[in-house]
Amino acid sequence: QVMLVESGGGLVQAGASLKLSCAASGLTFSSYAWGWFRQAPGREREFVAAISYSGRVYEYADSVRGRSSISRDNAKKSVYLQMNGLKPEDTAVYYCAATRIRAYASRKAGEYDYWGQGTQVTVSS
Repeated sequence: QVMLVESGGGLVQAGASLKLSCAASGLTFSSYAWGWFRQAPGREREFVAAISYSGRVYEYADSVRGRSSISRDNAKKSVYLQMNGLKPEDTAVYYCAATRIRAYASRKAGEYDYWGQGTQVTVSS
């Protein structure tokens, strides 16, 4: 059974940093590309960041580019999202996801095969 478990969310003030983690089990971690998405109340789930199967290609949403960094550790079967300079508009539930696509780092939620349950990030002004 595939399980993706996010952690690291919380309540922070604007300008703070958080590092989200996603621990995977039940799949061959190194064979997947990984992404982070988020969903705020009343809004659709949106792409945040992705890292390719090779770990050499990255994609970021315009809203977080320059403030966030996605990384993966195949040995620990984990993917991370470092977020700096957090803003109130970053408030959302953050989800990690895995895709078998190897050719690129996907921005499309529909291309991901497995999802975690999410971790809440709340940024106060």
